[in-house]
Amino acid sequence: MSCDSRRPVSKDQFEGTLIGLALGDALGAPFEGGPIERLLWRCIGRTADGKRRWTDDTQMSLDLAASLIANGRIIEDDIAQRFAASYQWRRGYGPGAAKVLKRIRRGMPWRQANRSVFASGSYGNGGAMRAPVIGIYYQHQAEMLEDACQQSAVVTHAHVLAIDGARLIAHATALAVRHREPVQIMSKVMGLRLDRAFERPLALAQQWLCGGHRPSPAEVAKQLGNGISAVASTPTAVFVALRFVHEPFTDMVNFVCEGGGDTDTIAAMSGAIWGAVNGYSALPVASIAQLEQAQMIRNVAASLFARRQAG
Repeated sequence: MSCDSRRPVSKDQFEGTLIGLALGDALGAPFEGGPIERLLWRCIGRTADGKRRWTDDTQMSLDLAASLIANGRIIEDDIAQRFAASYQWRRGYGPGAAKVLKRIRRGMPWRQANRSVFASGSYGNGGAMRAPVIGIYYQHQAEMLEDACQQSAVVTHAHVLAIDGARLIAHATALAVRHREPVQIMSKVMGLRLDRAFERPLALAQQWLCGGHRPSPAEVAKQLGNGISAVASTPTAVFVALRFVHEPFTDMVNFVCEGGGDTDTIAAMSGAIWGAVNGYSALPVASIAQLEQAQMIRNVAASLFARRQAG
């Protein structure tokens, strides 16, 4: 797949990607899962100063960005230690990921820990939710992007489906940096060599985009998925991002929330792609004002941009 540039990348797009991810995450979190999960987030979903709390989706994305800023490339051991050190139950980590990170924190090598819960590795969307960081950092380097997806995902999600989900989101983000038209981005995404499990949902998403079909949230959830697995969430996130890329960010997040399921992660991934196209300056100011540590996230994005520009 070609990585030819169509427009120069900007700091605004780096900030848009990370803030878009965090904002989608924080806005989607209160609608995630069933009644018990929603009740729990109602209790812990606000910070002491009343800001909207983001989840592990944003935390692990920030950890990955910090590792890239420090090292200039993917170093799995460093990423594993950052993930483990940042673990806090109140961020809403899944039970499998929590076990893996606790074991790494206690000294278990990540290459052992990442298969200690599931022998073949987790096929969840944990590797994909942080993949926008890979996509924007390596947006002009397709081969390095591929390697980085594998290396960053496998620390916690070793299954091929999880890695392919990360590849899908990373490439979609990289393409969103360089192109504005959703059909064009989708066409290029279809050129990826992914596991066959991704073929049907991506083909349907492309058909909807090209045909101008505007499915309801329920139809998207039924046909593309809204679950925690990579296959049941990453095609949905790509479709929703491209479906709403020229419409208000909050309309996109509301659509995700109406679809139910893993709303925080799907909104985080679609929010990052939307932000990569439109930049920070297009995001809703009022929502950003209510986002936990928004300025810190912008600073991380600016540092990541500077690291990328420095080579």
